[in-house]
Amino acid sequence: MPEITALDKHACPACGAQAEWNPGKRKLVCPFCGTESEYSFDTDRSKVRELDLLQALRDLPDEARGWKAERRAVQCRSCRAVMVYDPERVGQNCEFCGSPALVDYEEIQSPIRPQGVLPFRVSQSQVRDAIRRWYASKWFAPGALKKRALVDQLKSLYVPYWTFDAQVRCRWTAEAGHYYYVNEERRDGQGRARVERVRKVRWEPAAGAIDHFFDDEAVSGTAGVDPGLLRGVEPFPTAEVVPYDTGYLSGHVVEHYQVALAEAAARGREAMEAQLRVLCGQRVPGDTYRNLRIEPEYSGQTFKHILVPVWLLTYTFGAKTYQVVANGCTGVLAGRYPKSPWKILLVVLLAVVAVAIAALAQQ
Repeated sequence: MPEITALDKHACPACGAQAEWNPGKRKLVCPFCGTESEYSFDTDRSKVRELDLLQALRDLPDEARGWKAERRAVQCRSCRAVMVYDPERVGQNCEFCGSPALVDYEEIQSPIRPQGVLPFRVSQSQVRDAIRRWYASKWFAPGALKKRALVDQLKSLYVPYWTFDAQVRCRWTAEAGHYYYVNEERRDGQGRARVERVRKVRWEPAAGAIDHFFDDEAVSGTAGVDPGLLRGVEPFPTAEVVPYDTGYLSGHVVEHYQVALAEAAARGREAMEAQLRVLCGQRVPGDTYRNLRIEPEYSGQTFKHILVPVWLLTYTFGAKTYQVVANGCTGVLAGRYPKSPWKILLVVLLAVVAVAIAALAQQ
């Protein structure tokens, strides 16, 4: 497959407009005339390369930099997200918070190019219907919000992720606790004696080792999407990543990573060690344990930079801004919404009345 250059604008063969990746048809489709473009995507997942992490942290090669096409990077002064657009696109607002305060961003002229991409699978109409159902299920939401639904502001975005692989040999030591029971005599407040069965713990040293392979430990690199909501729609099917191709990005906004490789690797290592503590703790014999210490040794550490699809709805209600996020592959949805103070007050009053009725019934 030939390399895509800045001249490749994925124009519609019928009307010349910009063709867009259509999740429903899984093709490039013109949003104006509906023409489906003939375009060959490379779907060979084996070509999505894992890069050596230690080497990359020392000296990233030039061929792993750049976007394969001319791009313009802008940063939002409000939420600090960095978006990457085609250079001729002007006059847009921030796709994450809606702010018009965008400035050219010059610090990422040579970013690490993504090794792979997860194309959108869930269509905009499917997500709109899901958001309407989600709004309808929120009893505490103001009635005005449910009527507005706000789904016309839904945006399609590719957000950056890092994934890390590693083989780990982890030695551990701990104190293993074994329960045993004894009968002890206790006295109540009136001095009467009674025998109680009391649980004790016998502690003894324990040690061992485990071997574990971490595959695609994912770390988000976005600054524009609420991290709590993003965790709510994870995981993304990273095993299905296909080779990076600008055709998949056509018609969608791309966010440049705000978490650099070194920081993402540190976060990935923290997540791995948290999992190792759990795995090692499960190997400690007995009924409980304390003073667990782990000594992981990492080898074969690799990484990928990938783009994953999300549908994002950002809206303002009153004086606050809220987000609703949907996984562009699975359709899993998470969001925040305003609560009606009147509905909350009604629930509190009903609870007070219920407590009062229960108290009267006991008299």
